Amino acid sequence: MAPWDIVRVDFPYAEEAAVRRRPALVIAKPDAAGDFSILWVLMITSAARQAWPLDVPVSDLHLGGLSQACFVRTNKVTALDSRLAERIGQLSRVDRPQVAACLGQLLRAVLISTA
Repeated sequence: MAPWDIVRVDFPYAEEAAVRRRPALVIAKPDAAGDFSILWVLMITSAARQAWPLDVPVSDLHLGGLSQACFVRTNKVTALDSRLAERIGQLSRVDRPQVAACLGQLLRAVLISTA
């Protein structure tokens, strides 16, 4: 698996002690040369009625292996064992700059608030 792949994983909820099998976007495999099998992923949701700031719509559902309109929720990131992820597609090159820009905005906000 590689950055921009869409995978199906058990994604943890931040609001409660539960997980849900759902699509997620791989943003990094930071241990590519190591002995670990870690993926950093962003949640993908179909919850359009509850849109969050910095949600990015997925424009090519077929390429992504998705069956309904979805958004990449850039505010929800987690690290998971890659052995538990099933690759189902990839994010369109058209959508990648917007996801990267939203992640950059979030990281700048974190770094500035901790400086």
